[in-house]
Amino acid sequence: MSASATRAVGADLGLGIDAGGTQTRWALASPTGELLAEGRVAGLSAVQLAARSGQQLVRDTLAALAADVLAVGRPSRVHAGLTGYGGVEEPLNALIRTPLGLAADAVTIVTDIEVAYLDVFQPGEGYLVYAGTGSIAAFIDSQRQFHRAGGRGGVIDDAGSGFWIACQALRHIWREEDEVPGAWQRSAMAREVLEHVGGSEWQHSRQFIYGVDRGELGKLALAVAAAAGSDPVALRILQAAGHELGRLARILVQRFGSRPVALTGRVFQLHPAIEQACRAAVPAAASLQVRVSHGHRAAARIAARAVAVPAGASA
Repeated sequence: MSASATRAVGADLGLGIDAGGTQTRWALASPTGELLAEGRVAGLSAVQLAARSGQQLVRDTLAALAADVLAVGRPSRVHAGLTGYGGVEEPLNALIRTPLGLAADAVTIVTDIEVAYLDVFQPGEGYLVYAGTGSIAAFIDSQRQFHRAGGRGGVIDDAGSGFWIACQALRHIWREEDEVPGAWQRSAMAREVLEHVGGSEWQHSRQFIYGVDRGELGKLALAVAAAAGSDPVALRILQAAGHELGRLARILVQRFGSRPVALTGRVFQLHPAIEQACRAAVPAAASLQVRVSHGHRAAARIAARAVAVPAGASA
Protein backbone atom coordinates (compact mmCIF):
# COMPACT_ATOMS: atom_id res chain seq x y z
CA MET A 1 0.00 0.00 0.00
CA SER A 2 1.07 3.53 -0.75
CA ALA A 3 -1.05 6.48 0.30
CA SER A 4 -0.82 10.16 1.02
CA ALA A 5 -3.26 12.55 2.65
CA THR A 6 -3.17 16.28 3.19
CA ARG A 7 -5.28 16.14 6.36
CA ALA A 8 -8.05 14.19 8.07
CA VAL A 9 -11.29 14.49 6.13
CA GLY A 10 -14.99 14.25 6.89
CA ALA A 11 -18.19 13.60 4.98
CA ASP A 12 -19.41 14.21 1.42
CA LEU A 13 -16.30 12.79 -0.19
CA GLY A 14 -15.93 11.30 -3.64
CA LEU A 15 -13.73 8.25 -4.14
CA GLY A 16 -12.15 7.72 -7.54
CA ILE A 17 -10.67 4.39 -8.58
CA ASP A 18 -8.49 3.73 -11.62
CA ALA A 19 -7.76 -0.01 -11.87
CA GLY A 20 -5.25 -1.42 -14.34
CA GLY A 21 -3.25 -4.57 -14.80
CA THR A 22 -0.23 -3.48 -12.77
CA GLN A 23 -1.73 -1.21 -10.12
CA THR A 24 -5.01 0.21 -8.83
CA ARG A 25 -4.90 3.88 -7.88
CA TRP A 26 -7.46 5.69 -5.72
CA ALA A 27 -8.11 9.27 -4.67
CA LEU A 28 -10.49 11.10 -2.35
CA ALA A 29 -11.83 14.54 -3.28
CA SER A 30 -14.12 17.10 -1.68
CA PRO A 31 -17.25 18.40 -3.45
CA THR A 32 -15.24 21.49 -4.46
CA GLY A 33 -12.76 19.25 -6.32
CA GLU A 34 -9.95 19.51 -3.77
CA LEU A 35 -7.79 16.40 -3.76
CA LEU A 36 -7.53 15.19 -0.16
CA ALA A 37 -5.78 11.83 -0.33
CA GLU A 38 -4.56 9.23 -2.80
CA GLY A 39 -2.87 5.85 -2.81
CA ARG A 40 -2.44 2.60 -4.67
CA VAL A 41 -2.86 -1.13 -4.19
CA ALA A 42 -2.30 -4.14 -6.44
CA GLY A 43 -3.64 -4.21 -10.00
CA LEU A 44 -6.94 -5.79 -10.93
CA SER A 45 -9.15 -6.37 -13.96
CA ALA A 46 -12.84 -7.02 -14.44
CA VAL A 47 -11.80 -9.97 -16.61
CA GLN A 48 -10.51 -11.73 -13.47
CA LEU A 49 -14.10 -12.25 -12.33
CA ALA A 50 -14.48 -15.04 -14.89
CA ALA A 51 -12.54 -17.42 -12.60
CA ARG A 52 -13.09 -18.18 -8.92
CA SER A 53 -9.44 -17.54 -8.09
CA GLY A 54 -9.61 -14.21 -9.90
CA GLN A 55 -12.74 -13.23 -7.99
CA GLN A 56 -10.90 -13.75 -4.73
CA LEU A 57 -7.97 -11.64 -5.90
CA VAL A 58 -10.31 -8.81 -6.89
CA ARG A 59 -12.14 -9.09 -3.56
CA ASP A 60 -8.89 -8.98 -1.60
CA THR A 61 -7.54 -6.02 -3.60
CA LEU A 62 -10.72 -3.99 -3.16
CA ALA A 63 -10.82 -4.84 0.54
CA ALA A 64 -7.25 -3.56 0.91
CA LEU A 65 -8.18 -0.41 -1.00
CA ALA A 66 -11.22 0.16 1.23
CA ALA A 67 -9.11 -0.21 4.38
CA ASP A 68 -6.68 2.43 3.12
CA VAL A 69 -9.50 4.79 2.15
CA LEU A 70 -11.42 4.40 5.41
CA ALA A 71 -8.27 5.19 7.36
CA VAL A 72 -8.59 8.69 5.86
CA GLY A 73 -12.36 9.18 5.55
CA ARG A 74 -15.59 7.52 4.41
CA PRO A 75 -16.70 8.42 0.86
CA SER A 76 -20.32 9.08 -0.04
CA ARG A 77 -19.93 8.12 -3.71
CA VAL A 78 -17.52 6.12 -5.84
CA HIS A 79 -16.64 6.54 -9.51
CA ALA A 80 -14.52 3.58 -10.64
CA GLY A 81 -12.74 2.99 -13.92
CA LEU A 82 -11.72 -0.64 -14.43
CA THR A 83 -9.78 -2.28 -17.20
CA GLY A 84 -11.73 -5.09 -18.83
CA TYR A 85 -15.10 -3.69 -17.74
CA GLY A 86 -17.83 -4.73 -20.15
CA GLY A 87 -20.91 -2.96 -18.80
CA VAL A 88 -22.18 -5.54 -16.26
CA GLU A 89 -21.89 -3.98 -12.79
CA GLU A 90 -22.61 -7.01 -10.63
CA PRO A 91 -20.69 -8.48 -8.89
CA LEU A 92 -18.22 -5.59 -9.26
CA ASN A 93 -20.59 -3.11 -7.67
CA ALA A 94 -20.93 -5.32 -4.58
CA LEU A 95 -17.20 -5.95 -4.36
CA ILE A 96 -16.53 -2.19 -4.37
CA ARG A 97 -19.35 -1.01 -2.12
CA THR A 98 -19.46 -3.72 0.54
CA PRO A 99 -16.13 -3.04 2.30
CA LEU A 100 -16.92 0.69 2.14
CA GLY A 101 -20.40 0.25 3.62
CA LEU A 102 -22.17 1.95 0.69
CA ALA A 103 -25.42 1.33 -1.15
CA ALA A 104 -25.48 0.05 -4.72
CA ASP A 105 -26.57 3.40 -6.18
CA ALA A 106 -23.54 5.11 -4.62
CA VAL A 107 -21.17 3.35 -7.05
CA THR A 108 -20.68 4.11 -10.74
CA ILE A 109 -18.45 1.90 -12.88
CA VAL A 110 -16.92 2.74 -16.27
CA THR A 111 -13.82 1.63 -18.15
CA ASP A 112 -10.40 2.80 -16.99
CA ILE A 113 -9.81 4.57 -20.30
CA GLU A 114 -12.85 6.80 -19.72
CA VAL A 115 -11.49 8.20 -16.46
CA ALA A 116 -8.04 8.55 -18.04
CA TYR A 117 -9.52 10.52 -20.95
CA LEU A 118 -11.38 12.95 -18.69
CA ASP A 119 -8.21 13.69 -16.74
CA VAL A 120 -6.52 14.87 -19.95
CA PHE A 121 -9.33 16.26 -22.15
CA GLN A 122 -12.77 17.73 -21.95
CA PRO A 123 -15.37 15.86 -24.06
CA GLY A 124 -14.84 16.54 -27.76
CA GLU A 125 -11.40 18.07 -27.23
CA GLY A 126 -8.94 15.40 -28.36
CA TYR A 127 -7.90 11.77 -28.71
CA LEU A 128 -6.23 9.69 -26.04
CA VAL A 129 -3.91 6.81 -26.88
CA TYR A 130 -3.28 4.70 -23.81
CA ALA A 131 -0.63 1.99 -23.60
CA GLY A 132 -0.01 0.09 -20.39
CA THR A 133 -0.62 -3.61 -19.94
CA GLY A 134 -3.14 -3.21 -22.77
CA SER A 135 -3.62 -0.56 -25.46
CA ILE A 136 -6.52 1.50 -26.78
CA ALA A 137 -7.33 4.85 -28.37
CA ALA A 138 -10.37 6.76 -27.15
CA PHE A 139 -12.49 9.76 -28.05
CA ILE A 140 -15.37 11.07 -25.93
CA ASP A 141 -17.36 13.44 -28.12
CA SER A 142 -19.19 16.58 -27.06
CA GLN A 143 -22.34 14.49 -26.42
CA ARG A 144 -20.22 12.29 -24.10
CA GLN A 145 -20.47 9.30 -26.40
CA PHE A 146 -17.44 7.01 -26.12
CA HIS A 147 -15.61 5.94 -29.29
CA ARG A 148 -12.68 3.55 -29.44
CA ALA A 149 -10.03 2.00 -31.63
CA GLY A 150 -8.32 -1.14 -30.40
CA GLY A 151 -8.53 -2.25 -26.79
CA ARG A 152 -9.76 -5.73 -27.70
CA GLY A 153 -7.52 -7.63 -25.29
CA GLY A 154 -4.30 -9.54 -25.64
CA VAL A 155 -5.85 -12.58 -27.34
CA ILE A 156 -7.05 -10.51 -30.31
CA ASP A 157 -4.68 -7.55 -30.40
CA ASP A 158 -3.67 -4.93 -27.79
CA ALA A 159 -0.83 -4.16 -30.19
CA GLY A 160 1.82 -1.84 -28.82
CA SER A 161 1.01 -2.61 -25.19
CA GLY A 162 3.39 -3.90 -22.55
CA PHE A 163 1.80 -7.32 -22.84
CA TRP A 164 2.21 -7.26 -26.63
CA ILE A 165 5.87 -6.20 -26.36
CA ALA A 166 6.52 -9.04 -23.92
CA CYS A 167 4.86 -11.59 -26.19
CA GLN A 168 6.80 -10.37 -29.22
CA ALA A 169 10.06 -10.71 -27.32
CA LEU A 170 9.29 -14.18 -25.97
CA ARG A 171 8.18 -15.36 -29.39
CA HIS A 172 11.44 -14.20 -30.96
CA ILE A 173 13.60 -15.66 -28.19
CA TRP A 174 12.09 -19.13 -28.35
CA ARG A 175 11.96 -19.28 -32.14
CA GLU A 176 15.66 -18.49 -32.13
CA GLU A 177 16.22 -21.22 -29.57
CA ASP A 178 14.38 -23.71 -31.78
CA GLU A 179 16.74 -22.94 -34.65
CA VAL A 180 20.00 -22.52 -32.72
CA PRO A 181 19.92 -23.83 -29.14
CA GLY A 182 21.84 -21.50 -26.86
CA ALA A 183 21.25 -18.46 -29.09
CA TRP A 184 19.89 -16.60 -26.06
CA GLN A 185 23.45 -16.18 -24.74
CA ARG A 186 24.32 -13.90 -27.68
CA SER A 187 21.19 -11.75 -27.37
CA ALA A 188 21.09 -8.85 -24.91
CA MET A 189 17.29 -8.90 -25.04
CA ALA A 190 17.10 -12.62 -24.34
CA ARG A 191 19.48 -12.33 -21.41
CA GLU A 192 17.45 -9.48 -19.89
CA VAL A 193 14.10 -11.21 -20.43
CA LEU A 194 15.20 -14.65 -19.24
CA GLU A 195 16.82 -13.18 -16.14
CA HIS A 196 13.46 -11.61 -15.28
CA VAL A 197 11.69 -14.89 -16.03
CA GLY A 198 13.98 -16.77 -13.68
CA GLY A 199 16.11 -18.97 -15.90
CA SER A 200 17.14 -19.87 -19.44
CA GLU A 201 15.32 -23.22 -19.73
CA TRP A 202 11.91 -23.48 -21.37
CA GLN A 203 10.44 -24.72 -18.08
CA HIS A 204 11.28 -21.36 -16.50
CA SER A 205 9.55 -19.40 -19.26
CA ARG A 206 6.59 -21.78 -19.29
CA GLN A 207 6.10 -21.49 -15.54
CA PHE A 208 6.31 -17.69 -15.74
CA ILE A 209 4.09 -17.25 -18.80
CA TYR A 210 1.30 -19.48 -17.56
CA GLY A 211 1.69 -18.75 -13.87
CA VAL A 212 1.37 -14.96 -13.75
CA ASP A 213 -1.34 -12.52 -14.80
CA ARG A 214 -1.21 -10.24 -17.83
CA GLY A 215 0.04 -7.30 -15.80
CA GLU A 216 3.04 -9.19 -14.49
CA LEU A 217 3.84 -10.65 -17.89
CA GLY A 218 3.63 -7.17 -19.39
CA LYS A 219 6.45 -6.04 -17.08
CA LEU A 220 8.82 -7.97 -19.36
CA ALA A 221 8.56 -4.90 -21.60
CA LEU A 222 10.94 -3.25 -19.12
CA ALA A 223 13.54 -5.90 -19.95
CA VAL A 224 13.04 -5.37 -23.67
CA ALA A 225 13.54 -1.62 -23.25
CA ALA A 226 16.67 -2.18 -21.16
CA ALA A 227 18.21 -4.12 -24.05
CA ALA A 228 17.19 -1.76 -26.85
CA GLY A 229 20.44 0.20 -26.75
CA SER A 230 22.51 -2.82 -27.71
CA ASP A 231 20.07 -5.28 -29.29
CA PRO A 232 18.55 -4.32 -32.66
CA VAL A 233 15.76 -6.86 -32.26
CA ALA A 234 14.61 -5.24 -29.01
CA LEU A 235 14.72 -1.83 -30.67
CA ARG A 236 12.65 -3.08 -33.63
CA ILE A 237 10.02 -4.49 -31.26
CA LEU A 238 9.72 -1.12 -29.50
CA GLN A 239 9.51 0.70 -32.83
CA ALA A 240 6.80 -1.70 -33.97
CA ALA A 241 4.91 -0.99 -30.75
CA GLY A 242 5.07 2.74 -31.46
CA HIS A 243 3.87 2.20 -35.02
CA GLU A 244 0.89 0.19 -33.76
CA LEU A 245 -0.03 2.86 -31.23
CA GLY A 246 0.27 5.54 -33.90
CA ARG A 247 -2.11 3.50 -36.04
CA LEU A 248 -4.77 3.76 -33.31
CA ALA A 249 -4.43 7.55 -33.23
CA ARG A 250 -4.52 7.72 -37.03
CA ILE A 251 -7.78 5.76 -37.11
CA LEU A 252 -9.55 8.24 -34.83
CA VAL A 253 -8.19 11.21 -36.79
CA GLN A 254 -9.53 9.65 -39.98
CA ARG A 255 -12.93 8.99 -38.41
CA PHE A 256 -13.53 12.24 -36.54
CA GLY A 257 -11.11 14.84 -37.92
CA SER A 258 -7.94 16.48 -36.71
CA ARG A 259 -7.70 17.07 -32.96
CA PRO A 260 -4.84 17.02 -30.43
CA VAL A 261 -3.56 13.55 -29.55
CA ALA A 262 -2.33 12.70 -26.05
CA LEU A 263 -0.16 9.65 -25.47
CA THR A 264 -0.34 8.24 -21.98
CA GLY A 265 0.50 5.07 -20.09
CA ARG A 266 3.70 3.46 -18.91
CA VAL A 267 4.68 2.09 -22.31
CA PHE A 268 5.49 5.61 -23.51
CA GLN A 269 7.98 5.90 -20.66
CA LEU A 270 9.91 2.77 -21.67
CA HIS A 271 12.06 4.16 -24.49
CA PRO A 272 12.11 7.22 -26.81
CA ALA A 273 11.84 4.95 -29.86
CA ILE A 274 8.20 4.21 -29.02
CA GLU A 275 7.13 7.85 -29.09
CA GLN A 276 9.23 8.53 -32.19
CA ALA A 277 7.63 5.67 -34.13
CA CYS A 278 4.19 6.69 -32.93
CA ARG A 279 4.69 10.26 -34.15
CA ALA A 280 5.82 8.99 -37.54
CA ALA A 281 2.59 7.01 -37.90
CA VAL A 282 0.25 9.91 -37.05
CA PRO A 283 -0.79 12.52 -39.67
CA ALA A 284 1.56 15.49 -39.54
CA ALA A 285 -1.31 17.92 -39.00
CA ALA A 286 -2.26 16.30 -35.69
CA SER A 287 -0.80 17.87 -32.55
CA LEU A 288 0.70 15.11 -30.41
CA GLN A 289 2.20 15.11 -26.93
CA VAL A 290 2.98 12.67 -24.15
CA ARG A 291 0.85 13.28 -21.06
CA VAL A 292 0.73 11.69 -17.63
CA SER A 293 -2.85 10.73 -16.84
CA HIS A 294 -4.12 10.65 -13.27
CA GLY A 295 -7.43 8.97 -13.94
CA HIS A 296 -8.07 8.26 -10.25
CA ARG A 297 -8.03 12.00 -9.56
CA ALA A 298 -10.50 12.77 -12.35
CA ALA A 299 -12.73 9.94 -11.11
CA ALA A 300 -12.60 11.28 -7.54
CA ARG A 301 -13.72 14.72 -8.68
CA ILE A 302 -16.55 13.20 -10.73
CA ALA A 303 -17.71 11.23 -7.68
CA ALA A 304 -17.41 14.26 -5.40
CA ARG A 305 -19.48 16.44 -7.72
CA ALA A 306 -22.15 13.74 -7.79
CA VAL A 307 -22.46 13.83 -3.98
CA ALA A 308 -24.38 17.09 -4.15
CA VAL A 309 -26.57 16.03 -7.08
CA PRO A 310 -30.08 14.86 -6.12
CA ALA A 311 -31.01 11.27 -6.94
CA GLY A 312 -32.11 10.90 -10.55
CA ALA A 313 -30.36 14.09 -11.65
CA SER A 314 -27.40 14.26 -14.02
CA ALA A 315 -23.95 14.94 -12.53
